[in-house]
Amino acid sequence: MFLLWKEILMETLLGYISWSLYHALPPMIYYFPLQILALTGMEAFAVAFLSPVLLIISPLWKLANNKYILALLRLTMVGSVASYQAPNATLRILILAPGVCSSLVVQTVTWWSGNSLQRYHRIWGFILGKILLLMLRIWYTSLNPIWSCQTANTIILMLGFIAAVERIYAVTDSVKQEANKTGDAAKETIPRSNWLLSGAAFGSLMFLTLWIFGEVSLVSRWAVSGHPDPGPYPNPHGGAVLLGMAHGVMLSFLSWSSIASFGWCLIGMTSAAGLLYLKTWGAAIAGNILAVFTMCMWPRLTGRFVSSLHPGKAMSTAMFVYVLELFFCVWCTAYKFVPGGIYARESSHLLLGVVMLFVGFDELFGSRKDLNCIFQVKSSHKPLFKQSEKYIKLFLWLFVGVGLLGLGLRYKAYEKKLGQGPSTRDFSAAIWPFRFGYDNEGWPNLEDSAILLNQTGADFITILESDTSKPFMGNIDPTMWLGEKLGFYTDFGPSTRDHTWGIMALSRYPIVKSSHHLLPSPEGEIAPAISMTVNFTGKLVDFVVAHFGNEEDDLDRKLQAIAVSKLLKNSSRQLVFLGYITSAPGSRDYIELIENGNVKDIDSTDNDRWCDYIMYRGLIRLGYARVSHAGLSDSEVQMSKFRIPDDLDNYVDNDKIIIDPSQVPEDIHFNPRSAFGSYKDGHNYEHIHHFHMSTPKYFKQTRMRK
Repeated sequence: MFLLWKEILMETLLGYISWSLYHALPPMIYYFPLQILALTGMEAFAVAFLSPVLLIISPLWKLANNKYILALLRLTMVGSVASYQAPNATLRILILAPGVCSSLVVQTVTWWSGNSLQRYHRIWGFILGKILLLMLRIWYTSLNPIWSCQTANTIILMLGFIAAVERIYAVTDSVKQEANKTGDAAKETIPRSNWLLSGAAFGSLMFLTLWIFGEVSLVSRWAVSGHPDPGPYPNPHGGAVLLGMAHGVMLSFLSWSSIASFGWCLIGMTSAAGLLYLKTWGAAIAGNILAVFTMCMWPRLTGRFVSSLHPGKAMSTAMFVYVLELFFCVWCTAYKFVPGGIYARESSHLLLGVVMLFVGFDELFGSRKDLNCIFQVKSSHKPLFKQSEKYIKLFLWLFVGVGLLGLGLRYKAYEKKLGQGPSTRDFSAAIWPFRFGYDNEGWPNLEDSAILLNQTGADFITILESDTSKPFMGNIDPTMWLGEKLGFYTDFGPSTRDHTWGIMALSRYPIVKSSHHLLPSPEGEIAPAISMTVNFTGKLVDFVVAHFGNEEDDLDRKLQAIAVSKLLKNSSRQLVFLGYITSAPGSRDYIELIENGNVKDIDSTDNDRWCDYIMYRGLIRLGYARVSHAGLSDSEVQMSKFRIPDDLDNYVDNDKIIIDPSQVPEDIHFNPRSAFGSYKDGHNYEHIHHFHMSTPKYFKQTRMRK
């Protein structure tokens, strides 16, 4: 008797590696056009997902089934995990893409070859590998350890090689004998599925699982709204998504009648619509139901998928549909920068509808046999399958339990970090576009970002271009990650389903209320904004943060400036505006904000600015600084310091600029630890974070109050 649990565990580890490769390639491809905001040709690496098309050719199918070639492909798949350790982004994608190719070829060959029990374990290993991925991302706070930690990458690489070698030499004589019995019996009675329909459905199911359930926090980001009722927080409510997915897997073991299947499909489609159109808790509940539906479909749909007589055609169709849906997802948001984008603008509803239709059609019109039935037909070894089923359920709930434990521990640690902040009249605010959490070399920059933001000492931080919950950006939640790392209250907005690049707000002090806004954007990308109120130990200050459209979209910028000026005008008398405005100081949009928004520029003498602006009203300005990005992003950090006046009707703002910090009290200096050096004229081109552009500046009064 061979060890069933070991076989399932090895396949699960390899399934996790396959999922990790499939998750990693789209963000790597996206990194290159991100640099120039246009297609670069690197998008051609998406052809790696289409490698199963080679298996349509009979000689290549036979070659891939050769045990030595298959062993080489397995080792190539695992070896591509080392791409994380490559010195640059180009080399990384050159290593990663062959890994994706090899993984899909191995997946196709092994799912359609071997005895029934082996195939059963391989497919379930892939499904459990997804749950393992989600569990590990919980413990690494939304990050996949294989792509975020050098040590974890090396350990997983070693474990992957062990699992691959074990699988290569796993076939014993007893298993070979079993292959003839179970395999032949299955071939006699399996109803064959249509490779085109089942392929399209499988590709859509893979995309749906990546798009909405690539990480347990994503449903919360689809459902999010403003405070005080933002909907469920990713932690702990991501646990409900994980539980929903686990219960979906458990439901798949049940037998379903045609009527039950039809009703279940209606529920699935309704839940998808609810996630897309409902708000906060309604959307979250719909998302949890969709999680159950999605994972319930995996064994059922995959069983029909692998019963096709044309493995190359079926998997090629699946991956072709998967890639098309992935690119369409990019086009929905990045429509401004891609050919034909205008036709896909904000069309996630169409994409989700097509995905659900493919999955639903296969469930309703495909074979009634699912994965568990197909491989057990007339089998004299049903006890082995029953034993395997027990181990599958055991590993499933083990992963879920460990995941829930991780969420619980993180939640307790985060709650301990949150507080009211010290009681003070002075506070600091910062703005930074950090370009989706990737540095200028294409590596994840969250750890270094946390260090930088912590060094600023800012009490309120807005980070633009922060919605990386999309599949082509890695399904990462940097808002949750930074909030937990720094111990800040957070606001994520607008919802990821609104097709913006996202805004994140981090506050050391509680956020009382907030509203998410979509600014007028008739021509260009959707511009987001958030207006909010923060409680600085009893003193309420309003903040408005916004990300305007591109410079070439003149009408958009004009309308956006008007809309934001209205938000500023309607805010309280104590206000800070932090905005990314693609207009120069003194321009039409700048004047619109200053005059009609009734605010003042933090430093109207700084004419060498582009994009980042800080404005205010009803506060006393104390300091202004610009810190170089040092390759961590393509944009600098801007900081400001303010004092809340005791009497709003009787105070005088500081109007004199000081560059000598010794002339102002030390407690208002920017980071007293001198992490950013001292005053510096001009740009700082060194690869370190440093004050530059004639900052830091401080402000004093030149006249006394009468």
